[in-house]
Amino acid sequence: MAAKKKTIRPKIANLSGKPPGDIKKPDVKTGFPIIGIGASAGGLEAFELFFKEVPADSGMAFILVSHLDPGHASMLAEILQRVTSIPVVEANNQMAVEPNHVYVIPPNRELTIFHGTLQLGVPGLLRGQRMPIDTFLRSLAEDAGEKAIAAIFSGSGTDGTLGLRAVLGAGGVSFVQDPATAKYDSMPASAIQNGLATFVFPVEKMYGEITDYVHTYLVRKIPSPLPPPEGKHQYIKILMILRTKTGHDFSLYKENTIRRRIERRMDMHSIEDPDAYARYLAENPSEVRLLFKELLINVTSFFRDPEAFEVLKTEILPPLLIDKPENYVFRVWVAGCATGEEAYSIAMVLRECMDTARHPLKVQIYSTDINEDAIAVARGGVYPPNIAIDISPERLRRFFIKEETGFRIKKEIREMVVFAVQDVTKDPPFTRLDLISCRNLMIYFEPELQNRLLPVFHYALNPDGVLFISPSESIGRFTDLFAPVNRKWKFYRARQFIPSARTERIFNLPVATGQAGRELAATPVGTNFVELTRGILLQAYAPPSVIIDADGTILYVHGDTGNYLRPAPGQASLNIMEMGRDGLQLGMSKAIHTAIKTKSHAIARGVPVRTNGGVHHVDITVRPLTDPGTAKELLIVSFRDAGPEEAEKSLHRTPPTGKGQSKRVKELEQELTYTRENLQAQMIEIQAANEELKSTNEELQSTNEELQSTNEELETSKEELQSVNEEIVTVNAELQAKIEQLTDIQNDMKNLLDSTNIGTIFLDQRLCVKRFTREAVHVFRLVATDAGRPLADVKSIIVSGDILVDIQEVLDTMVPREKEVQTTDDRWYLARFTPYRTLENVIDGVVITFTDITAIKSMEVEIRRAREVAENIIDTVREPLVVLDPEFKVVSASRSFYSTFQAAPGETIGRSLFELGDRQWNIPQLRELLETVLPERTSFENVEVDHTFPGIGKRKMLLNGRRIESDRGESRLILLAMEDITTRSPEKAPVKKGRGT
Repeated sequence: MAAKKKTIRPKIANLSGKPPGDIKKPDVKTGFPIIGIGASAGGLEAFELFFKEVPADSGMAFILVSHLDPGHASMLAEILQRVTSIPVVEANNQMAVEPNHVYVIPPNRELTIFHGTLQLGVPGLLRGQRMPIDTFLRSLAEDAGEKAIAAIFSGSGTDGTLGLRAVLGAGGVSFVQDPATAKYDSMPASAIQNGLATFVFPVEKMYGEITDYVHTYLVRKIPSPLPPPEGKHQYIKILMILRTKTGHDFSLYKENTIRRRIERRMDMHSIEDPDAYARYLAENPSEVRLLFKELLINVTSFFRDPEAFEVLKTEILPPLLIDKPENYVFRVWVAGCATGEEAYSIAMVLRECMDTARHPLKVQIYSTDINEDAIAVARGGVYPPNIAIDISPERLRRFFIKEETGFRIKKEIREMVVFAVQDVTKDPPFTRLDLISCRNLMIYFEPELQNRLLPVFHYALNPDGVLFISPSESIGRFTDLFAPVNRKWKFYRARQFIPSARTERIFNLPVATGQAGRELAATPVGTNFVELTRGILLQAYAPPSVIIDADGTILYVHGDTGNYLRPAPGQASLNIMEMGRDGLQLGMSKAIHTAIKTKSHAIARGVPVRTNGGVHHVDITVRPLTDPGTAKELLIVSFRDAGPEEAEKSLHRTPPTGKGQSKRVKELEQELTYTRENLQAQMIEIQAANEELKSTNEELQSTNEELQSTNEELETSKEELQSVNEEIVTVNAELQAKIEQLTDIQNDMKNLLDSTNIGTIFLDQRLCVKRFTREAVHVFRLVATDAGRPLADVKSIIVSGDILVDIQEVLDTMVPREKEVQTTDDRWYLARFTPYRTLENVIDGVVITFTDITAIKSMEVEIRRAREVAENIIDTVREPLVVLDPEFKVVSASRSFYSTFQAAPGETIGRSLFELGDRQWNIPQLRELLETVLPERTSFENVEVDHTFPGIGKRKMLLNGRRIESDRGESRLILLAMEDITTRSPEKAPVKKGRGT
């Protein structure tokens, strides 16, 4: 669910009739709010900003959980006490939480809460793997339920994400610091991106919004002078809109779940009347989507109830796997999987069982949920680092791949699970299953929906398949469908196929709503023949009776029917026609057929029945059962001995006989008369049935022709589909090969980018981050969750100019640019901005690279300083000095050179020494020294030269030259020193004269 910033505080109606000042603070006597706050890096600053706004009499308790150094004492309590008047104490074991107090977690301890009392424990994980915020918030969710309030402030990592999920699942609320105001935004961003932020605010506004929420919650507890509507009827309009817009019906969910989640959305929009909120829903389709996500249950974790999974691994799965052939497909259905943790947990346990037994099978796990966003997360198979607290290190190493963003499910486990969007309450189930896991889903359903769901699970399971539900759920009265395997952790084995029970409950049981649904839920699924028979027999003076179905099978016997029915010889049977005594079958059959045909009661009077060698007459009454709770057509057959008058009438129906005719002949003639009447009636019925059969036969022939035509079309379509399927298989193989190639290329590119040690950021046309290399985090504070965020929202440590302007200009002009930038840690980078070109030569963003040139910049500074020192040294030398390149062009000259020979730098630098002035330095002896001596020798020293310089006169010069070589022995520069010794006395003249050394 995407979180929205709340801009308007709720305006709560004063239902209590008290002045507004009387409801400023929560009522401590009726329970005070406990706010759990988690933070990591940058949390101290956020804590200080938050508690500056909290008054001393807030009526709330605050519990702070932060990442502390386990080896040092914490000063957090003392620091916070300086900015707030509320008592700030370090939590102790078994300390009762009181209002108007702040409690701080101690270092190297795990903090939980149980019945309002703080519990301290020693962490079980190594430093760096601990998630103390998740641990505490989970315990707060269990302890406070829908009253739980959690807040996440600045911090790095993802600690707190799973804790917020537990709080929201319990019906609580979450407040998250706006990432734009957080010093480290990883923790707030993780909560928001996972849809777990109910409210998003800056820290300084957080307390006011928490107060508004608390006041709203308390005001809802004040009784209204008008009686509210009962149950969910006050939200019926809202549920109807949801069903119309989303196709999902929440009317059979638990009332408390629906109520508090709808009220939470109403609170966010300052709406108190459900009818007003229904109108708001109708006018805002986006709110329908947010409410739908609010109503979904998304509380799960890996290996939830670890002992249950241990039972699954050691007691349940081995018997299911042991006798399966190698080509057997073990099928599992995880209903209501949320973000997939349950399905992956079962997959890991199955893999471990098969490896232990060395009995590999193909496993197909169908994991379904109605939340499309949750299914998308499950398909991705990437989970935050917090899952380490629920999964053992061995399983993490074996079944997960460590990534920057957390852990990714390995391919061998991912391929075992298929995720799909499915509504378990209305969509067809999977079949031929060996295991069904539906945990913590049915607890949110009303009984009538549970009664519909459990027979569906039984229908989907193979005989002896296993149903796995949560400890808080049960199978109710469906003990005829499931047998317990482990009562503590709720494992049930499907009983053998029971046609009547299974078929009736799955296909004939209506799903009722409202009062009718509750009455139906209270009625046993099996017909209560005792109460049903008593009610009908009381109207007919309760004669001996039996209840039969349309096939004549006796379902229930009332009274003594021994004079009319008796067990038939041979294999035992409960068919009423087979059990009827001699003479009873014809009259009873006619009455039963008449009652079924006319849908009303039928009577056969004076039917003769032979018992114990004698004959007596019986009146048979057949009545259809019209009870609305009966799921199938039943009949009640009642027997009553005929009175003397009725028996006499029966005798007189036969022609008078001669005197002396035996009694036996009279009885036979009487039976013959009844037989003729019954045969006549049956012939009439048969003729009518034949007419109907003829008509039906004609319709069937016509239908058969249509089916034959359809079958031919299907055969043609089958051939076409087979051809298409072959093409798809071929294309799929090609795509698989392409995917493998793409994976290799991606691996190569990743290693290439990582090996260059050049920070690279790829931006799209909106200047949002697409991807980046690990070196880029030294310039921008990027984390893996920043993908998709504008680069302008990411903090950088660049202090020399705004590079966003350069990036935008590159995107506008398509011209690459580069500039040197400096960071706050005194490092220099060469930033290059290049348009991002696709293979189709389309500009689709900008590529930024940062090359570390700190060493180069340091060398430039050193060279510049050395040059300045050298130039200053040269300028202080009294004798003229000049530096020449290998072509005798002047590179530089000393200050005394310019003053002695009256030359200007502009006329000297870059020109040949022999062309300076009026070619005054074109001295043959000097040219010989430079062109002949220096190429052979390193230097020449104290060479006297007499030369007349224009404008200066004749001078005697003492020349010294040295060749400066490179590291490879190449001559790069020549240093030439000239000393004027014209006025020097002879005794001080140089002793040496020559061509050099």
